[in-house]
Amino acid sequence: MPYNFLSLVNSVNGRLNEVPLTEQNFFGATGFYSQAKDAVNAALRDIYQDAFEWPFTHTTAQLVLTPDQGRYPYPADAKAVAFDSFRIKGEAAFNNQTQRLAILDYEEFLEKCADSDFNPEKYSATPSQVFRTPDMGFGVYPPPKVAYTLAYEYYRLPIDLEAWDDVPLLPEQFKHIIVDGATHYSYMFRGDPESAAVMLQKQQQGIKNTRKIYQNRFEYMRSGFIQPVTRGNVG
Repeated sequence: MPYNFLSLVNSVNGRLNEVPLTEQNFFGATGFYSQAKDAVNAALRDIYQDAFEWPFTHTTAQLVLTPDQGRYPYPADAKAVAFDSFRIKGEAAFNNQTQRLAILDYEEFLEKCADSDFNPEKYSATPSQVFRTPDMGFGVYPPPKVAYTLAYEYYRLPIDLEAWDDVPLLPEQFKHIIVDGATHYSYMFRGDPESAAVMLQKQQQGIKNTRKIYQNRFEYMRSGFIQPVTRGNVG
């Protein structure tokens, strides 16, 4: 069975002994079937909102900077921006080598570089630093003198599924967590809090197990210790 919105809803329908929907009647579904669609999206939101940096919500963005403009808004779907990923793509000014930007604290920017907000043409050059602004945005310093291409990475807020063939960002091997959560909401809709509580516990355990897989990182570490050379006695 394909992994999509229709199959997820029908998995919920099957658990509650309801007739499965088809591609033809999916869009106009009403009553319990409409609720089952909402329940799948609610279950997905539970998973997506449980952690800021799920790897399956990771994406890379590119932005052409505007000369003399230092500040820019986050993408509309950004949940968490990786500030250590900002880099300017290879340009002639860098001998076609990509240059990574250093992170600048916002308070330090205000203390030392704030005049560039009002007189950017005085400071425009090749950006070397990036800072987080308090209004869901970021800035680069110095302001760009030309239209450099900026690349960076962020974790996005997924949108709800709508069409029958929409596919979640969550990998298929975790489909059961979506169905457990959606079944929880469906039991609540039917006025069966006992069964709903059981499914909620299963969903929460599934999310916990997924977090163990994706959030517990065991990075390889290499010692920087240099063993001193022991010299023998000279006879």
